[in-house]
Formats: sequence, structure tokens, C-alpha cells
Amino acid sequence: MTQGILPYVVEVVERADVVTGRAGLPLVLETMRALGLDQAIAQHVQVRERQSGYTETEKIEALVLLLAAGGDCLDDIRVLQADRGLRRLLGRRFPSADALRHFLYALHDDDLVAQAQARRPAGQVAYIPAETAALQGVARVNTALVHRVAAQGQGHTATLDHDATIQESHKREALPHYQGGRGYQPAAIVWVEQDLVVADEYRDGNVGAGMDNLPLIQRAFASLPASVTAFCFRADSACYDARVLQWLADPHRLGGPTGPIGFTISADMTEALHAVCAAVPEAAWAFFEERPDETITCTEVEFTPGDWPKTAWPLRYLAVRFQKKQGQLFASGGATKYLAVVSNRWDLPVAALFRWHWQKAGTIELVHDVTKNELGAAVPPCGRFGANAAWYRLSLLTYNVLSALKSLGLPPHLSAARPKRLRFAVFTLAGRLVSRAGRLRLRVSAAAERLAGLIAARQQLALLAQALPAG
Repeated sequence: MTQGILPYVVEVVERADVVTGRAGLPLVLETMRALGLDQAIAQHVQVRERQSGYTETEKIEALVLLLAAGGDCLDDIRVLQADRGLRRLLGRRFPSADALRHFLYALHDDDLVAQAQARRPAGQVAYIPAETAALQGVARVNTALVHRVAAQGQGHTATLDHDATIQESHKREALPHYQGGRGYQPAAIVWVEQDLVVADEYRDGNVGAGMDNLPLIQRAFASLPASVTAFCFRADSACYDARVLQWLADPHRLGGPTGPIGFTISADMTEALHAVCAAVPEAAWAFFEERPDETITCTEVEFTPGDWPKTAWPLRYLAVRFQKKQGQLFASGGATKYLAVVSNRWDLPVAALFRWHWQKAGTIELVHDVTKNELGAAVPPCGRFGANAAWYRLSLLTYNVLSALKSLGLPPHLSAARPKRLRFAVFTLAGRLVSRAGRLRLRVSAAAERLAGLIAARQQLALLAQALPAG
């Protein structure tokens, strides 16, 4: 009786460290080392109570490798443990799932949750706990990555895009969110020009996207390197808040860079703003775009929110009008819908500024899509808030490591590759390991290596590592 349909036989051998199906995955670790993240982790993340066992660096590197390889739960580390050829290339064993779980647990503190609950104003349900020192340390590791990558291209312009996303979860501790389910609602900010996440904040599902966003925005700008001299910011209506608008509009702002920050933020369509939009004469609407079922026009409107101080910097309000074609209606039952954006940018005409604002759909919203669907962010590992926050932050760190690998090492045809393509084209290269004259060698097919650019990438990363400052 044959073993299977195709004409070959599977043989199980005891010695399996001479082959690997992940010959390209060590590039992820080499990228982290080239960026000095091992040093940054050792400096900023300390949770071990004794000096035996795996270090914090080894655990975080293992988690990033797990997420980059496609794992979406801690138990998936067993798949990497079983690849003895990969372990031989890395020169290490992987921590167990339990060791990684306890590491994440150490980044949670019940007291911080209790303190946040106690600080809530009377009648308020939602709260945002402070972070443990170790969890803040992971953020500093990410900032070190951002600075190191930016230094290679000396980026002088930073457009920061903000957005929150829903993590659906049925864990007992998960709280209801506005879409009707249960889960968490973290927010993140991405540096568009570098394709790097610069800040994030983990939140329960019942925390509204508009709650207290200014501290996160300030952290994002504070994480940028000194080489940045031009600043922009884009966000949806979650950031349509007087504190945020005043901070962004003020060139002498506290806790941020001085000078202009050109911003666009989607405005709440209040009754007052809707009335202003509806009163605009037809001749003032300019054609914007024709779609199969609607016509879009845009204009500038005169509007000042009621709580905007008279001494504050002036704001520019732009409106866009969607008109359904004959016989079609919006869900609200009307044929016309208005959206508005508030800005302090006067250098672009209305249509161009709307297009610039809507580019956010291809930046931070793409980051959420990639991290949730390809880097494990959609699967919180447990019910402990701080541990889930750490898992989410490590997913974003993994996103940044892969972004750095693409920009600093891989060939141009992979510059826009999502993680699933990197796995298909690079990480899952088949390789045979041989030792000759005491040196480990990895043999891969010439055709596969040409597509992946494995050798050139390793050489580029080695040069980058050599340029790291001592210590």
C-alpha cells in the first residue's frame, strides 16, 4: 500500500537539524541586531527576578520571530522549536510558550488598572490604565528602531497619521465596543514617509476613540528624531477635540516641536456645521469626483466651533457633498450627505487638501489591516490588560522590523511586500545546513536566492551593524 497519492515516501529521522524550511527567517533577527535592538532591549526592559533562564532580549526576539513567521498565538512557538535547522542557524533554542506567557504577564500590573478605575470622574465607565515600566521600555525600544532607520535616510519630513482599531475578543475580561461586539480598541500613529509606527496606546473596547488622545499624539511627536524639521498630522473625527486642535495649531505648543504642524482632522458633523454646509449656494460648490452612484462636490465654509477661543489660531473648514443619483438614497433616507475637515493648511486648494487627507486610508488603516490579519495583533493572548498591550506593541514592533528589512536590505521588488509575501518569497526558503572546516554553511537554490536577495540583504545588514555606536 502506497503512503500517499503522489509517488514519494515520507521518512521520519531523528537528526533533523541539517535542513530548514525557514532559511530566510533569520534575516528578521539580523535586522534587529543591525538596528541595535538587542542593546535597546537590555537597556530598557527588565522584568526578570533572577538571572537564570532566557533574557528579556531573547524573549522579545523570539516573539518578533514568531509574529514575523505567521504565528498568532504563543503556542505556535512550538512550530519554530520543531525546526531544528532554523534553531541551528539562529544559534539558540526558543523559549517555551509558558516562558513567553509569563514574560507578557510581567508587563501587566493589577494595581495600575485599579488606580485608573479610581481616578474616573463620577459617572464615567471608561478608563485608560498607565503602563508598567517594562511596557514603556518596549516603546523605547521601538523609538530606538525609528531613530536608527531614519538615520539611514536622514528623513526631514514627518507626516503622522492617527487611527484606532477594533480587536474583537470573546475573553471574559473583554468589554463591549461601539460596533456591538466585545474586545479592545487600541490606537496607533504611523510615520508615513518612513512606514514606521511611532506610538501606540492600548485601550479597552468601551474606551471611545475620541477619549484623551492628546498624550498619545504628544508621545508620537516626541519619538521623532531631531533630523525632522517639517511636521504634518492627519486623523479622523476621534481627534476632533478642542485640546488636540489648539495644541496642533499653536506653533509655541508645550510638549511638542515648535513651529507649524500642518494638519487635517475630520470634523464632527454637528447640527450647526450641517446647517452651514446646507446653506452654501449651489454656485459655490466645485466639482470633485464623479462616481457610478453619486456626484461629489467640495467647497470652503465659514465656521467656528462654539468652544474655540477667540485668541486661538484661525482654522479652515472644508466641506464635501455627496449627492446620490436619481432614485438612490443614503441609509439615512436622504439623497445628500456632507462631510467636513478642519485644517490649518492654507497652501492647498480645497480638492487637493481633501485628497491629501484621504491618503490616510492607505497608511495607518493599512497598518491596522496588516498587523491584525498578518502579524497576530487581532488575537490578544490572555485576559490581562498589560499582557495584551505588550502583545499588541510587539506586533507593531514586528511591523517596523519588517519595514526596516524591506528598506535597508531586501531588493526593490519587495519594497511594498506585505508580511505574507515576505514569508512566501523570503522567509520560507528551503535550505540545507552543512559544516565545513568548522563553519556552518546554508545551501539554498540559486533561483530562490536570486528572487529573495538573501546574500545581499545579509551583507547590507552586516554593514549597518558595523556602523552601530559602541555600547
